[in-house]
Amino acid sequence: MARSVWKGPFVDGFLLKKAEKARQGEIIKIWSRRSTILPQFVGLTFGVHNGNKHVPVLVSEDMVGHKFGEFSPSRTYYGHTADRKARRS
Repeated sequence: MARSVWKGPFVDGFLLKKAEKARQGEIIKIWSRRSTILPQFVGLTFGVHNGNKHVPVLVSEDMVGHKFGEFSPSRTYYGHTADRKARRS
């Protein structure tokens, strides 16, 4: 379900502070996958935690409005085992 328009996008407060202090090319490590990408984040690189490691995400204009977690997959998909068995024979 989408977030109500009158509430505005959700962004953790510390994330805004880190983005203001960040320099170009510096990776900002974050654990907040639920935060929305804002226009002032464009051009910055965030290390989004996927539960195991920080995946570097360079924010572009197309990403504005999406969540950080969408660009850092937390699960590895190896395919269906049935498909591999069919290819062998």
